[in-house]
Amino acid sequence: MSNIQSETDVILIGAGIMSATLGSMLKELAPDWEITVFEKLESAGEESSNEWNNAGTGHSSLCELNYTAEKQDGSIEISKAVKVNEEFQVSKQFWTYLVKSQLIQNPKDFIIQLPHMSFVQGESNVSFLKKRFEALSKHPLFDGMEFTDNPEKLKEWIPLMMADRKVDNPIAATKIDSGTDVNFGALTRKLFDHLENENVKVHYKHSVDSLKRTSDGSWQLKVRNLYTGESKLHKAKFVFIGAGGGSLHLLQKSGIPEGKGIGGFPVSGLFLVCKKPEIVEQHFAKVYGKAPVGAPPMSVPHLDTRFIDQKKSLFFGPFAGFSPKFLKTGSLFDLFMSIKMNNMTTMVAAGLKNFSLTKYLINQVMLSKEQRMEALREFVPDAKSEDWELLVAGQRVQVIKDTDSGKGTLQFGTEVISAADGSIAALLGASPGASTAVSVMLEVIEKCFPQQIKEWEPKIKEMIPSYGKSLSDHPELIKEISNSANQTLDLVDKGESDEKREHLQEV
Repeated sequence: MSNIQSETDVILIGAGIMSATLGSMLKELAPDWEITVFEKLESAGEESSNEWNNAGTGHSSLCELNYTAEKQDGSIEISKAVKVNEEFQVSKQFWTYLVKSQLIQNPKDFIIQLPHMSFVQGESNVSFLKKRFEALSKHPLFDGMEFTDNPEKLKEWIPLMMADRKVDNPIAATKIDSGTDVNFGALTRKLFDHLENENVKVHYKHSVDSLKRTSDGSWQLKVRNLYTGESKLHKAKFVFIGAGGGSLHLLQKSGIPEGKGIGGFPVSGLFLVCKKPEIVEQHFAKVYGKAPVGAPPMSVPHLDTRFIDQKKSLFFGPFAGFSPKFLKTGSLFDLFMSIKMNNMTTMVAAGLKNFSLTKYLINQVMLSKEQRMEALREFVPDAKSEDWELLVAGQRVQVIKDTDSGKGTLQFGTEVISAADGSIAALLGASPGASTAVSVMLEVIEKCFPQQIKEWEPKIKEMIPSYGKSLSDHPELIKEISNSANQTLDLVDKGESDEKREHLQEV
């Protein structure tokens, strides 16, 4: 082992969308800072951020029913839906800034406009969807949402899903044309290309094996070169752990008090994929249904048009699975190794409280392809098994912690854990994850660099015009930001959506 190999201002662990976003923001706010990245795989965006490992939904609550709960009095709670939508608008503002500043190019490589729809069957679900529509459509962030329970109208919106469908129960859908499909893998790679052009040192095939705080308050990392097996020490004033499912292990190794008592539960995902043009051309939307009883929110079934490598395909799923790995490229011992004395009772409590989830996951793992096809036929009645193939998507690690709701509570969403002195931060959790990356990284910046925020605020407002404001309270800002994003990110206008609708009617 040699002495310190390098000393830098910032080290980012993991070359996914989170590190890419934080690195890009810091380069704008503090261009003189030296930034180093360590990634254990061969290139950027290969784990959770990869386009084949997630659904690519620009999560903005336009179609995700799990973000709107029905209260006991029958009314619909929309506060979480509004929050997620606002966070996605923040991401779009930053991407708009990057494109306008020519820091990244060709936005259609990573984002396109695609209708977002919710689809339900059964009287009670139709009633819920109508109430949800009435509550959301009054909010300016959801302007343009449509509702129908007319089967003939649904044939115009979703011809593939309505073909040969027996309508013997009430059915309904909502649709909003301003939804998006986002290729987070392509975006991550564009951001890392930009960072390397800005002299950020990115080291692939390098694994961070340990990290410890030094006497001067900075961090010392032991980093192993996976090509040579050689380990070296690297030092930084600030460390961000953005290693997806691998973040929990590194947070535990840091030893910070804020990381104690936290556990993780891994959930894997599988999709059915269709690449046959004659089928793919009949569907142009992301259509979300309702999750089965006992299923985690990330298992909400949906049928998505996807654009990957300039080719269209259809994804259906996800089907939940279980693996003790925390990453697709992880170890079968990941879950076992994450159990420590300080989180053992939390993990046990979670296991006892989530027996129904465990049973659901076991049932999902045991499904045959034909059983998965039966689930798909709820969406596409005449789906044929030979037209669809099974794809294993990414691993997600849900956070387990003690909360006001009780010991061992399973958390859904993303969470930033940072040291009291702001010298280190880690991102844990899953969906809506990548869609809200900019908001999450703003939280990291505010928590970890409070002394610089006042100086940086004008630049932050240049990158994100709504910074410091609630879009819900400034409807005039919504339209202004939306128009700017649509023009800059080259998103199609309403006319093109109408043209696509006419094409689907012809099909």
